[in-house]
Amino acid sequence: MQDVPKIKTTIINQSSLETITLDVSGMKCAGCVKAVERQLTQQKGVISARVNLATEVATVKCKTDLLDPNTIAQKLTENGFPTQPRLAHSETNVVKKQTERHRQEIEQQIWRIAIASLLLIMSSIGHLGHFIGSEIPILGNIWFHAVLASIALLVPGREIIIDGARSLLQNAPNMNTLVGLGAVTAYTASIIALLFPQLGWECFFDEPVMILGFILLGKTLEQQARYRAASTLHSLIALQPATASLVSRPNNSNNSSESLEIPASQVKVGEYLQVLPGEKFPVDGKICDGKTTVDESMLTGESMLVVKEFGGNVAAGTINKSGTIVMQATRTGSETTLAQIVKLVETAQTRKAPIQNLADTVAGYFTYGVMTIATVTFLFWYFVGTNIWSHVLQIPNYEGMMTYSTSPLVLSLKLAIAVLVIACPCTLGLATPTAILVGSGVGAQRGLLIKGGDVLEKVHELDTIVFDKTGTLTTGHPTVTDIVGNNPELLLQVAATVESGTSHPLAEAILQKAQQENVALLSATDFYTEPGLGVSAIVDGKLALVGNLEWLKKYEVIVEQGNISTLTDKTAVYVSLDRVLLGVVKVSDALRDDALVTVKDLQSMGLKVMLLTGDRSCVAEIVAQQLGLTAEDVLGEVPPAGKAEVIAALQSKGQKVGMVGDGINDAPALAEANVGIGMQTGTDVAVEAADIVLMQDKLMDVIESIKLSRATFNKIRENLFWAFAYNIVGIPVAAGLLLPSLGIILSPGAAGALMAFSSVSVVTNSLLLRRSRPT
Repeated sequence: MQDVPKIKTTIINQSSLETITLDVSGMKCAGCVKAVERQLTQQKGVISARVNLATEVATVKCKTDLLDPNTIAQKLTENGFPTQPRLAHSETNVVKKQTERHRQEIEQQIWRIAIASLLLIMSSIGHLGHFIGSEIPILGNIWFHAVLASIALLVPGREIIIDGARSLLQNAPNMNTLVGLGAVTAYTASIIALLFPQLGWECFFDEPVMILGFILLGKTLEQQARYRAASTLHSLIALQPATASLVSRPNNSNNSSESLEIPASQVKVGEYLQVLPGEKFPVDGKICDGKTTVDESMLTGESMLVVKEFGGNVAAGTINKSGTIVMQATRTGSETTLAQIVKLVETAQTRKAPIQNLADTVAGYFTYGVMTIATVTFLFWYFVGTNIWSHVLQIPNYEGMMTYSTSPLVLSLKLAIAVLVIACPCTLGLATPTAILVGSGVGAQRGLLIKGGDVLEKVHELDTIVFDKTGTLTTGHPTVTDIVGNNPELLLQVAATVESGTSHPLAEAILQKAQQENVALLSATDFYTEPGLGVSAIVDGKLALVGNLEWLKKYEVIVEQGNISTLTDKTAVYVSLDRVLLGVVKVSDALRDDALVTVKDLQSMGLKVMLLTGDRSCVAEIVAQQLGLTAEDVLGEVPPAGKAEVIAALQSKGQKVGMVGDGINDAPALAEANVGIGMQTGTDVAVEAADIVLMQDKLMDVIESIKLSRATFNKIRENLFWAFAYNIVGIPVAAGLLLPSLGIILSPGAAGALMAFSSVSVVTNSLLLRRSRPT
């Protein structure tokens, strides 16, 4: 193997840092998100802040001794964004409050739409007189239309106008600012034209009615789509039972006892709980009495029921389907598997993809830019455009067969209003978070935990996938096949004694063999484990070593070459006592059933697949042959630290590397890789270091996670393309780009309809991810 460049690491003391979660409402568009982030980062003690428009959540990394969550929430509230800090263990209450708030918001929006729709219908009926050739009594009267427009601004449009004005005064204009400016400008110009007819201006009271009607319709559809996108996370949180049935410790003489119902949040580790058929397990634990089948689909995405009996592990939120059991709590509150999944998904939904940076930059100046363009549009058409192209003042009437003249002022004003209304900062703000929201939710339902938008972008760039062998490509349940030594019984006895002080698949295999052979363990102390090398202990006052060849050589144990020649293709575990080699335990670990098809499918996706293991090279090569890998794609006898160096060496060649592993010795490589994929059946350290966690013990989920990540990232790109394309094309058209040559003019009402459609389309496109089928 080539020389590996040294990895420079920087240790940061984060003991004084804390991450605060805030529930922020009142955000309307990307401009609001930028304003909230700016206000948060300006606070003393804040290191960084991330705000998600789709979930209405802000996460703030800050110094605990300099910032109080209640203080920062109060400041955001004072600036127009009602905020509450999220307390620990309050996820269920938060969901209930959010659901109730969302329900009230939808009801209010529907009420506003109903009023706006009625006003729009009455306004449209009043204009029917243009088609029938005579004015409809009352409904066709211009004063009646003035009243309709006034009601539209004062009732359904009141919140939009007030919020837009407040945001403008606070130097943080948003979507409501643009819509409010457009509607109020159209209304004001029409009122002036009505009160001063000698000016010869045209009244267009129907425009503010149409603008507000279409905008409110779009906002309601968008809100409902956003709530649907967030429903997966809410359903995960709702899986947590509210209560638990506390019982006494079961015993052989009497396993039945009266239960006491207590809140699930108050259950303590070590307490015994009774779970009846059809109930959900309130916490993580082990079964100590009874036998049942469990529905773990919420955890793994697998619908097949799992048999659980004495000693079996159960997770909070899974469903007891058949028998009554008694369990002992092992993890409660925020430590349960369900709580950790919820935390991972929540965190993932606040981590932005780097591709969003451009949209965030644009969003910070978008509203000011649009107001500037609207002003320039008005000035151009009023002073220049109508003088160069005078024919644009001849506007087709409703019949389309005749024309009427309009004034330069009214035409310029209409075009400026159209620019204000058609611009949509919402699409920029929703493009990335809605796709991440839906993608991470779909992944959680399928047992795939993707830890953020930045991970999605990295997955999209991968060209190499590196697999660990033991426990990843293999079953992780090795068995002892041979014991080679002069005294096999002593060899197995020493090996099992030393391995009893560690947790590793090879240790389990040796201990299982000792149990089968009825070999008693010796007295041992001072256990020490060196990941990737072996284990040491003091057995009967003598140093005992169990591990690979390098481990024994480190302690100057002499190993004859003849002892190695008979090891063939199996994993060798060397055993020594008092620095004398006792022999070798040969262990075999079978490949997973889906290992070969997983490797082939990854290769068919254009990815290079490699094998990286600490096992002997001859064993690694045999496994590689079974998987159809070439010799150059196999790296054997690599220690844990060396695994990370190998990943770094591949990256130095320009490769984008994904690492798949499950053990403690894989954690450095998982962290070093562009994307680390950890198996939930592995160690907590590996899961923590991974960017994607596979909840099921299925290797094929590596493919599923990559496909889902790619699909989600493609949705992000589609959404951003639409967001930019819509504004880049829509704003010039609204400004009158096609008016001189083609006579196409976009009325403010039509501009409002297009704006409403654009934001709805982005959210709807993200929701299409739910239609993707698992492989």
